[in-house]
Amino acid sequence: MREIPTCKGPDPDTKTPRYRAPAGACDTHCHVFGPAAVFPYAPDRAYTPPDAGFEALVNLHRILGIERAVIVHASCHGSDMRVTLDGIARSGGTMRGVCVVDPGVTDAELQRLHDGGIRGVRFNFVKHLGGMPDMAVFQRVLAQVEPLGWHVVLHLDAQDVVPLTPVISAIRIPFVIDHMGRVRAKDGIDQPAFRQLRELMRNPLAWVKICGAERISSTGAPFRDALPFIRALAEDAPDRLLWGTDWPHPNIAGDMPNDGDLVDLLAEAIEDEAIRRKVLVDNPTRLYWSD
Repeated sequence: MREIPTCKGPDPDTKTPRYRAPAGACDTHCHVFGPAAVFPYAPDRAYTPPDAGFEALVNLHRILGIERAVIVHASCHGSDMRVTLDGIARSGGTMRGVCVVDPGVTDAELQRLHDGGIRGVRFNFVKHLGGMPDMAVFQRVLAQVEPLGWHVVLHLDAQDVVPLTPVISAIRIPFVIDHMGRVRAKDGIDQPAFRQLRELMRNPLAWVKICGAERISSTGAPFRDALPFIRALAEDAPDRLLWGTDWPHPNIAGDMPNDGDLVDLLAEAIEDEAIRRKVLVDNPTRLYWSD
């Protein structure tokens, strides 16, 4: 039987950030895991997380001063969307979601997900999560979600940003690059992957999440080596930047971040309060609550 690795849980002692987020602030990248007794994990998952349910997510956001959220459906739950739809339904309109779908997903199923608060579909290209998806399926699903007004979230490894640029540039719907393209901070802002990411941001359909500082950092907590990357993207495209915690931080091999520190890292990276408001309030509203 295949052994499935277990990943670490989040820091349980969330700090209250020094920075007070504006009203309507949104965490656009967080997950809900289980509880497995209610929402089982997929048998073919790449990892098993500790349970991190809806109530814990709500408590996290209460401490952080975050009023809205986007639940990004995680690969450990496969394409069983119940856990994400449950969280959205229980949020009273303050949460939206991003789904994962089966290759044969129907238009009727996509409409059901839309009615349940889903506004985007995510594709993993990351090697440790399965690697390159079936590109015929990728193209077909993008065509199916276009009439719904959805976007596509692209989870890439840094080394794939340059070779996948022709595919990305041909996308006709808004696309969101996760975790700053998972670039490596130690390679600097002039590395080819980050230069290409910045070039992609010239496309008016391109969005990027300035989250995952702990994933790109080479120095560890408090991950300040991620600051130049956040600042560069904020300079390039402040109207198409999103921020998220990535709670509960699955598959972190190094320092587990404290989410209060991540809020303060954002505030340090972007000193202009008008741009902070765009990132935290206005941009998520346009992408997730425009209907």
